[in-house]
Amino acid sequence: MTRPGLTSDPAEAEGLQGELAPRVELNDRLDPVRRVAGADIAYEIGGDRLWAAVCVLDATTLSVIEVARFEGVATFPYVPGLLSFRELPALLACFEALRRPADLVVCDGNGILHPRRLGVASHLGLLLDVPAIGCAKNQLLGTAGSLGLARGDHAPIEEAGEHVGDALRTQPGVKPLYVSPGHRVSFATARAWVLKLAPTYRQPEVIREADQEVRRMRAAATGA
Repeated sequence: MTRPGLTSDPAEAEGLQGELAPRVELNDRLDPVRRVAGADIAYEIGGDRLWAAVCVLDATTLSVIEVARFEGVATFPYVPGLLSFRELPALLACFEALRRPADLVVCDGNGILHPRRLGVASHLGLLLDVPAIGCAKNQLLGTAGSLGLARGDHAPIEEAGEHVGDALRTQPGVKPLYVSPGHRVSFATARAWVLKLAPTYRQPEVIREADQEVRRMRAAATGA
């Protein structure tokens, strides 16, 4: 049975995005953040088998305190702009397996930095009603302003005259990340949390941990 807010039919997915996107909140509505979760998925090369992981870190020490995993097969095809419908069933299974919910979620993907303003972080945040941030390695759309080279420098990304995200330099002179609110988080708070979670490397520790976990899972299952 399909979960509310999801569909297995690509023909219905864009319409569902149109219904959900106006519900995204771009103002801060967070409780004290003690447990931060990073979410990521790895796919079988050339196939639909997938491995998902949610790694929960202590928001102060950035140490891993819980990991939830899922292995399965994608039931939604790869369609640009509809990636959340392919990934969320596996990610939701991970979140449901956690002993305690996360206070904040950071996704390796986009929030409102999306053609229909509903990337994986926004979609996930809405379905879980949890503060969420999108943090992507590549700029999906829009035009970014001039960006300095220092850690913390940021520039707005605009698309069709709308502020949809920020290019954010997390380490001096290193390629920026593309950060956008997912749900219940403002632009400024999204940037601040990504910086806090990336004290040493380009990517936030929560995403690094989730990425390493799904890579280990895939390697253990396939040898690749």
